[in-house]
Amino acid sequence: MTDVAKPISKKEKVDAIIQILDELYPEVPIPLDHKDPYTLLVAVLLSAQCTDERVNQITPKLFARADNPYDMVQMSIEEIKEIIKPCGLSPMKSNGIWHLSDMIIKQHNGDVPQDFAALEAMPGVGHKTASVVMAQAFGVPAFPVDTHIHRLMYRWGLSNGKSVEQTERDAKRLFPKERWNDLHLQIIYYGREYCPARGFDLDRCIITRQFGRKSFINEVQKAIHKKNKLITKK
Repeated sequence: MTDVAKPISKKEKVDAIIQILDELYPEVPIPLDHKDPYTLLVAVLLSAQCTDERVNQITPKLFARADNPYDMVQMSIEEIKEIIKPCGLSPMKSNGIWHLSDMIIKQHNGDVPQDFAALEAMPGVGHKTASVVMAQAFGVPAFPVDTHIHRLMYRWGLSNGKSVEQTERDAKRLFPKERWNDLHLQIIYYGREYCPARGFDLDRCIITRQFGRKSFINEVQKAIHKKNKLITKK
């Protein structure tokens, strides 16, 4: 490894990280297939503890039956549950989808509200889900924090990793507001490709290698050294 973390200011680090992410991901497609705010809301709800790929396999089947709140409430919760079962947590998710659809009809004239508080008041919709919908459906600056962003913000020394709430506050403080919506997707893509939770390779992860938290890099290097010693002994 030729590169090591460099002692630079936090602003210089943030600017360098943004530049690398822009070079790697000049285009940032939304990973969940959808056609409008409602189908995005349902897809994001389904994505809890489920991969985007799996969600994208299931939503065409669900949306063929109901791609709007009016058709969704015509289905039973049990019918919804059977379709979405491969996504996991189907009892909770099906209940949430049916009742939020009912709420959208009765309280919002059938339209997904463009409002954080109104979204978070819906069953099955937490702050992260509301943030994704606000950012990706309505273009409102938000910084939804998933496990990838939480992990990378810690590894890069940009947040202390104690809570997703703190990570979100730090991300919003450090990154330019006009870049939030793209950056949260770019960091997710980078985390999946170069900085995974398992099978992490410091040589592949240019951002962590150059700008990462020293204590984390030391842990990784110790683990590599220990592994090499074991291999040598054999």
